[in-house]
Amino acid sequence: MKYEEFLKGVGQRGGPTDREHADAASKMVLSAIGQRLAGQEPRELASQLPPELQDPLVQHTGSAEIGDDLDDFLRRVADREGRGCPPEKALEHSRAVLSTMASFVTEGELQDMRSQLPAGYAPLFEPATS
Repeated sequence: MKYEEFLKGVGQRGGPTDREHADAASKMVLSAIGQRLAGQEPRELASQLPPELQDPLVQHTGSAEIGDDLDDFLRRVADREGRGCPPEKALEHSRAVLSTMASFVTEGELQDMRSQLPAGYAPLFEPATS
């Protein structure tokens, strides 16, 4: 998978359409997801993504995962993304990034990732409502 294709997919799925913003949002969402996953899951997921997206997922590997709820997750993404991004917009961007990722990684890897996330994270995997 090519990185440019990933960024284009994020824009087509309700995320930022500007390349620089899509890049930043993708990395922030994946970094926040990587912090939430335990064991080798961040590395296994990263191995199926373009090199540009691997580091955000694995940069926290080895430390304990963060046990936050969806609201905390969205606040973290919004704060990191900056640009005046409210949590509602962070939800849209997270959905766009994760649905784009889902179109490129194996179903088994997606199931492994989702099995480590609390049930409250389900809105991240719902279709965009816009």
